[in-house]
Amino acid sequence: MTFRKAVTAFALCGTLPAAAFAPSAMAMEPRQVEAGYAITYLGFTGFRIDFKARFDGNAYDVESHTFKEGLIKAVTINYDGRNRAWGGFTQQGAQPSGGSLSIIVGDKPRTWLAQYGPGGTLSEKSQPAWKPAPGQEIPEDKRIGSLDPLSAALSVGLAGDAACDRTVPSNDGKRRIDVVLKKIGTEPAATAGVPGARGDLLVCEVYTHRIAGEFYDAPQEAESKKERPMKLWFARLDDTPFRYPAKLEAQTGFGTIHGKLLWFKERPLRDDEKTAMQR
Repeated sequence: MTFRKAVTAFALCGTLPAAAFAPSAMAMEPRQVEAGYAITYLGFTGFRIDFKARFDGNAYDVESHTFKEGLIKAVTINYDGRNRAWGGFTQQGAQPSGGSLSIIVGDKPRTWLAQYGPGGTLSEKSQPAWKPAPGQEIPEDKRIGSLDPLSAALSVGLAGDAACDRTVPSNDGKRRIDVVLKKIGTEPAATAGVPGARGDLLVCEVYTHRIAGEFYDAPQEAESKKERPMKLWFARLDDTPFRYPAKLEAQTGFGTIHGKLLWFKERPLRDDEKTAMQR
């Protein structure tokens, strides 16, 4: 597991699952939920991931910001990523309407907008336009049913105690991957080191599988070179049945990557924040 893959997978699984995703919760008071995470490597903070989720009636609007800081920022290439996902709720659960991402790697910006139609169809717009090399295209049958990274992450939170038993199809406009979560056990809150956790934490293994698109390194198929899974802990932090990502461990050839929850809070939604939501 590389540092980049660990950050990507944690960001995907690390969005805010909230009670608003349950059909019975559509009558809840409008609210905003926020959380912050740090990812460290060899004792140095490398990435921060901040989330903000707004819920108003049958609508949701969620944003994330992933960025480097500290020594890692000073000695490695610049990275700053922002994701947004919006949609509504029906009696069957969340119905995503669209998602977007804006990424800067070095001095090169990229934006991608996805909008969802019936049957999992996807319309998208990239800037600059993506022109894949032969063999790096994402076939239409692999695009259907896939979601932008943040919308895909929301589907994990919907599952509550079953969050670990699923495959999440993610698409960032250039890469189509599956993120596979498998439950491996639980851990008492008293030993997990997660402030505010209630009851046992759910412990999952997380794998990423390439499906199609543009990747920067060649796949390693030999059994001895297969990617080691990341471990992710999900905790209950409020009165809802849903679980929030709280801790991460990923082994690399040079050390262990750690992720932890820094803070969690919620409050009523202001009128101006309701107006600012995507609809």
